[in-house]
Amino acid sequence: MLQRLERGPLTGRHDQLGKAGLRQGAPTSLEQDRARRRDRAGKYASPRPSTSQQHTTGAGAALLPEARATLNAAQAAQDAVRAAQDTLRGTVNVGAMASVEVVDLPALLGQLHARHPAIDVRLRLATAGSAGLAHALLSGDLDVAFLSLPERKPAGIDARELATVPLVPVVSAVHPLAQQGKVALADLAAEPFVDFPPGYGNREVVDRAFAAAGVVRRVALEVPDIDMGAALVRHGLGIAFLPAFAVARTPGLHVLDVLDVLDTTLRWSMHLGTSSTRRPSSALRALLDLVDLHVIAL
Repeated sequence: MLQRLERGPLTGRHDQLGKAGLRQGAPTSLEQDRARRRDRAGKYASPRPSTSQQHTTGAGAALLPEARATLNAAQAAQDAVRAAQDTLRGTVNVGAMASVEVVDLPALLGQLHARHPAIDVRLRLATAGSAGLAHALLSGDLDVAFLSLPERKPAGIDARELATVPLVPVVSAVHPLAQQGKVALADLAAEPFVDFPPGYGNREVVDRAFAAAGVVRRVALEVPDIDMGAALVRHGLGIAFLPAFAVARTPGLHVLDVLDVLDTTLRWSMHLGTSSTRRPSSALRALLDLVDLHVIAL
């Protein structure tokens, strides 16, 4: 279209004299006839214009700007469609705690891969608890983390609470304390405890509660796994504060009624953490958009 408009209509051809116009008058001799033909051809005949000689008409010139604008808009629309159809790429570094089932992480990552197979996900399970995950977020080693944070969030981290679960004190069903009614927090001081290592959010919650009550406890067994901790308690190896969902699925445990452990129930909150100082990539945003679909009701 644009080429036709730029080309414009062809100019009119110059009139040409036909052969009949050259045949006026009768020759008296062959030489005279030839001379007359040459003279008359030079006088009346016009050169034949080339069919490639063209110029743009006034109407065509007026239409050109609008035509170009239309074609440019069409090209821009085509580019936008191609950009939308391009495969989303990038790398997302994800951190999580191994035994905390706040989000169905395999299902989340599986859906992300199904939608955007070119996104490269790198998963790191915590070896230093939520404190380690928070440090990795701040340093840029992680883009997103599923972790437990204290009430006062670290500067540089945006955290959204995904779930809060109660922590309940439990012993083995055959433990002597299981036969008692209510027990005082001081009664637990002589017992060995099973707990997560320092740096984990649930360990911090329990440590603060005992410190606030002025009771010193002894943590004999440290395990970064909820089910392992529950199994150790079930076999009589100590007392633990476990999330309620873990107690419900573990047979052989007894929940203690502790009088002065706290004025309210101990609670353990899990968060979705990202950096507040770095702009999230398109790949990270694609993952964040799917998180709420995979939060587990605890």
